[in-house]
Amino acid sequence: MGGQIFHFPPDFLNLLIDTIPKLCKSKKDVLIFFSSAGVNQKLLADLSERVQRDASSIHKYEIARTVLVRLNDAGDAALRERREIVKRVVEFQDFSRCWANEQIEAMGLVAKVRELVNVKDSFTRLQQDYESKLEEERKKRQLEEEARVERFEQKRRKRQQLRCELIALYQENNTQKRGKQLEAVLNCLFESEAILVRESFTIKGENNEGVIQQIDGAIEVNSHLYLVEMKWWKEALSPGDVAQHVMRLFERSDIRGIFISASGYTEAAIINIQKALNQRIIVLFTLKELVLLLESENSFESLLKSKVEAVQLDGKLLYD
Repeated sequence: MGGQIFHFPPDFLNLLIDTIPKLCKSKKDVLIFFSSAGVNQKLLADLSERVQRDASSIHKYEIARTVLVRLNDAGDAALRERREIVKRVVEFQDFSRCWANEQIEAMGLVAKVRELVNVKDSFTRLQQDYESKLEEERKKRQLEEEARVERFEQKRRKRQQLRCELIALYQENNTQKRGKQLEAVLNCLFESEAILVRESFTIKGENNEGVIQQIDGAIEVNSHLYLVEMKWWKEALSPGDVAQHVMRLFERSDIRGIFISASGYTEAAIINIQKALNQRIIVLFTLKELVLLLESENSFESLLKSKVEAVQLDGKLLYD
């Protein structure tokens, strides 16, 4: 009890000044009370001398006030003594040691001290609980921020790796090997951005000229399903190169289309795709755009959104 009393506030100080003399029959008993609580004899010396020299020159309440004020003024240096004094008052039980006509009053004063100490301790516990919760929240936010930074760094490193792998494909002459590696890059790209891959990107066929592969898959972005076709041709895609994918879109209801080309698009192919825009949302990408995307902090989803908005608002096919 009283472990949370640091400096005595005025109301509590006055209460102790009223209480302690009631617990002690004599002036010497008041000095003994403070001495047994660990109060330094130097602090009591002048008071003790006055009592010995002329007890009538000082009364118990003056002794109590002088000692308690001195302890209060001593600050942290007298913290232990102040705590011990409060503890002894709160734990006081033998009221037979008081004057008979003051026992009831002494009991009431001790009860008030106990009440104030309990209120103080309760407030301190509430404050400690509040501060503990604040600290827990701070640590939680710190851990969440550290986890967010780590996720960001992991994603950044993954994107850097994918970019390097994508660039390396330009030097790969084995079309079959390049196609397999491109499958992995596309699947990892969408996985790293938490885009749901509904149909994994796989090689569907190879150009008869032995030029490049065609890779197909399906992704879901913002509740919209997109059929994706990736072509790595030597030449820009012609109307015939894009026609099959457009037909696949018309065969499935409520689906959008994405073209990704390593070699760009001919003007004629663009015109044919634009004719289909009044029935289907179709957006175009180049492989170069994916490389640039992986160099930046932008997401595939944001890039896709800008392309979809251009189609919906202006009927334009944006690609670089």
